[in-house]
Amino acid sequence: MKKLIYICSFLALVSTTVSCDRSLDEINKDTSRINEPVASSLLVPIQYNMTSVGYNRANDFTFDIMQVSLDFPNEGNSLSRYYITENTGAGFWNNSYRWLKQVDDLKKAAIAEGDKNYQAISMVLNAWIYSNLTDTYGDVPFSEASRLDDGILQPKFDQQKQIYVSLLNDLKTANSLFVTNKMLSGGDLFYKSDSDVNGIANWKKFCNSLSLRLLTRILSKDGEVNVKERIQEIVNNPTVFPIFQSNADATKVDISGVSPLMPPIARPQDFTTGRAASDFFVQTVQGNNDPRMAMFFTQAKDLKNVNIGYVGAPSGYPFGTVFNYQPSNLNQNLAKAPLKIFVYPYAELQLTLSELALKGIITGSAKTFYENGVKASIEQWGAVVPANYFDNPKVAYDADIKKIMLQKYIALFFVDQQQWFEKRRTGFPILPNNGGLLNNGDLPQRLMYPPNPKVLNTTNYQAAVQQMGGDNINVKMWWSK
Repeated sequence: MKKLIYICSFLALVSTTVSCDRSLDEINKDTSRINEPVASSLLVPIQYNMTSVGYNRANDFTFDIMQVSLDFPNEGNSLSRYYITENTGAGFWNNSYRWLKQVDDLKKAAIAEGDKNYQAISMVLNAWIYSNLTDTYGDVPFSEASRLDDGILQPKFDQQKQIYVSLLNDLKTANSLFVTNKMLSGGDLFYKSDSDVNGIANWKKFCNSLSLRLLTRILSKDGEVNVKERIQEIVNNPTVFPIFQSNADATKVDISGVSPLMPPIARPQDFTTGRAASDFFVQTVQGNNDPRMAMFFTQAKDLKNVNIGYVGAPSGYPFGTVFNYQPSNLNQNLAKAPLKIFVYPYAELQLTLSELALKGIITGSAKTFYENGVKASIEQWGAVVPANYFDNPKVAYDADIKKIMLQKYIALFFVDQQQWFEKRRTGFPILPNNGGLLNNGDLPQRLMYPPNPKVLNTTNYQAAVQQMGGDNINVKMWWSK
């Protein structure tokens, strides 16, 4: 009798399942997952994670390669001595492509939702991340990247020229898409465009300022690309192509220290352990009588642990050097919340305009742009510019690209890899060879491709190496040839 009851109950369950027409796939579906990405949910993770990647690239790579800091003490091979391996940029490569996929999802969701602001933002983010990638490696997967859904598992490597042309065209299109009187429906770490009525207008400024960064980077390729014409189009039409007007417009993320906006370095002591400030950077800032000295550095100490002022260690010092002092270090507060992670500071733009004015590419006073940039660089850190600051011959404007680029080097402190890119483009600032540099003392011009594309995308990797002329740190890329 019990067996009969169980059989009847089972048949009833089966008939119910069949009558409801629900397959096992439907029954086992995880209803907590988002089937279709929503644009408003995708932006903040991209912003936080990619600005953190940029912060860590400055800390782990640019500081060493550009003589801001160095491993200390160190007698072996180190990044500050130009010791580069194929793993030096592996994390940067992997993280960039991971978040570029989410940028692509953001664009697709924005188009599906008919939201032009999110669509334009996705194009700006794409240009920001890809420009940093190609400026690091040269030719990289671009047009076929992030297309796993299309069955492309091994994307080709696009030539840098084509990448730049595409990014610049996308930025121009993005500028035309922004709807400045409409706010975003979700969070925005850069400009709070979900609550600030000026948020989208600021995104538009970022878009065009980024265009100027990229156009200036490829200035030597005017003729192959209509570089000067595009620069003049932007600068001469501020109504159509607005750019940053103050530090308030700069692209940055405010790290509060309250979850989820936590500092990229979890323990501040890790920021200073086994490190010293580079003597070149210390002397450059000190020579300016810069009010940020104490913000950037700790004081050096003699062997009796007495402060002796700001004295760094020479990057790439000769093996066997004996130090009779403990060098200055970077200030641990640079790794503590609250802090700002700069993506594109206003100071950078002003110093770019100074260079362009000096070269006669745009109208305006190179001196005014220069002084605006220097002031903005100081004020963005909360410091006050002394009244007589420009009376100092080391700071006073000269019609000399060397001085502009030296101040730009300071202004780009903690801005991902921009110091390195600008040094490779212009040759400035001139960094000293203190006797212990590897690679014949030559600044690396690029990073080697990391292991993943070599192993997982071998055929396209080999084609890229052939078209670039090799996969080593001294191969110059398109815009620097």
